[in-house]
Amino acid sequence: MNIITISREFGSGGRELGKRIADALNIAYYDTEIISEIAKLTNLDENYISTISEKGVPSFNFHFGHTFGATINQTAMDVVVTQHKVIKQLAQKGDCVIVGRSADKILSDLNPFKIFVYADMDAKLKRCREKEYEDSDLDDKQLIKKIKAIDAGRKRMYEFVCGGEWGNMSQYNLCVNTSGVAIKDLSIKVADYAKTWFECQKSK
Repeated sequence: MNIITISREFGSGGRELGKRIADALNIAYYDTEIISEIAKLTNLDENYISTISEKGVPSFNFHFGHTFGATINQTAMDVVVTQHKVIKQLAQKGDCVIVGRSADKILSDLNPFKIFVYADMDAKLKRCREKEYEDSDLDDKQLIKKIKAIDAGRKRMYEFVCGGEWGNMSQYNLCVNTSGVAIKDLSIKVADYAKTWFECQKSK
């Protein structure tokens, strides 16, 4: 199977890039569908699941001069376990693009083509404004703070799930800087690259 995973900074356009790659290769695309499926299996609210998927499992530390331990939120942990299960089931259906949620590590046994999408802050601010993301009425200082907070959450979740270093270029097959580039045009080239990569893997 040809599996492509997309890890991305908030505002970098990774979601759009993933969808366009899937369309170019005529394969399945999974993103919010993962959240919906987790909600069905756990009977939990999709907004709650989305928050856990981005920020990781909260723990409650008790401090009495020193930290004696931490209690993991079991409901949040159930979301993470179910997310693993859902991602593996979707990948088994056939060729696809999966956005976020540590899919590159969860599916490491399938040797996916791993992409990391990033951009400079000016480009991310511009894209957030153009796409009218939630809270896009924030001023630049506030929006930058939000972007950094979301990326910090993604990093925490990634490290919690798999112990890897989110954004470390050595962990990916391709790192794509979308700054100042039309994703519509870029996606065609990235799709061609991914296709060539899979062909090379098969010829080994």
